[in-house]
Amino acid sequence: MTRPGRVAPVEVRNGDAILSCTAAGDGPLVVMVMGTGSPGRVWHANQQPALIKAGYRVVTFDNRGIAPSSECASGFTLADMVADTAAVIEHFGGPAFVVGTSLGGRITQELTLARPDLVRAAVMLGTYGRTTPLLKAYNEGEIALLDAGRDLPAPFFAAVTAHMNLSPTTLADDRSARDWLDIIGFGGQSSTPGVRAQLSLPERDENRLAAYRAISRPSLVVGFADDRTLPVHLAREVADAIPGSRYEEIPDAGHFGYLERPDAVNALLVGYLDSQR
Repeated sequence: MTRPGRVAPVEVRNGDAILSCTAAGDGPLVVMVMGTGSPGRVWHANQQPALIKAGYRVVTFDNRGIAPSSECASGFTLADMVADTAAVIEHFGGPAFVVGTSLGGRITQELTLARPDLVRAAVMLGTYGRTTPLLKAYNEGEIALLDAGRDLPAPFFAAVTAHMNLSPTTLADDRSARDWLDIIGFGGQSSTPGVRAQLSLPERDENRLAAYRAISRPSLVVGFADDRTLPVHLAREVADAIPGSRYEEIPDAGHFGYLERPDAVNALLVGYLDSQR
């Protein structure tokens, strides 16, 4: 058995893109899809080890746009990212349970719709099926900063990121707030051409809720009650659109709920996947 934290990367090719993947554990296959600007190793802090302990083989990968996967700086589409995820599942012997957060949740929804043969069950965390005027303005602002070649001052970046992605309950504790500001500051800003390409997906603003009525695979949608980045009503809309889906909401959790409330997220993940084995 391969131990978490001691895995060698595996390269999976989809057309001209190379995707850097890690696989660990033994059991039914779980493929995890991360959100905008984040590497797959973010899953390794909490969800990957919990799933391995529960008897799953867990594959994480860096989406195109995130090194060491292909940066594809000239641009790509959401359909490309869905095809990448399909290629990863096929490489590791799918079908798979697929878990995605944020943009990764959107990718998971589209994959489940387009390739139900590859998806045993889907879990979407902090997800969405449409944009809003506020989301669009925020996204355009991020692109404008990148195009201007500007980073936010580090303390301001950490504060804005914390405010947008963490629960007020977490931030009300001064010690916890300081710890999170340090963690965010240490991680730095993702100001690469690949991240810009992720922010500029041509399908990003499409309303896909009507299309999701055709999703036929078992689905769990998890909303984070204090999510400011993708407000929780957007996750509820996705659950309402998918026939027979299950919806759960985690209190005192922001957009980073899988990091902020890992025990609650892990319990939902393991419990749901176990019910679909």
